[in-house]
Amino acid sequence: MKLRAALVALAILPTGQLLAQQAEVHGQYVYILKVAPRFHAEAAWTDTENAAVARHFARLAEAAKSGKVILAGRTTESLDETFGIVIFEAESTEAASEFMRSDPAVIAGLMTATLHPYAVALQRE
Repeated sequence: MKLRAALVALAILPTGQLLAQQAEVHGQYVYILKVAPRFHAEAAWTDTENAAVARHFARLAEAAKSGKVILAGRTTESLDETFGIVIFEAESTEAASEFMRSDPAVIAGLMTATLHPYAVALQRE
């Protein structure tokens, strides 16, 4: 896996301090997923919800295979505490928003999602 690194530029402030400025990497985004409160109890999950999560996973796996998704995963906490992240590339904020909104878990109302511009600075080789 090749190293993805944001460029770092050093600038000298009028006070003589050095300031590291991270160059913006266009086209990278992260969306953060949280389980909707009504699904915090495992007893609330039916075959319908499990099928939606399976579609969610399959879609992200395919997007990772094609190179669109850089990383996806979740914390291993209880359903009321856990959150997931999807770091991915898109041509525009609108395209990124559409990718997030079309996530099967979001469409099914299982998870809420928030989108943020993102810049991968370092990645393990």
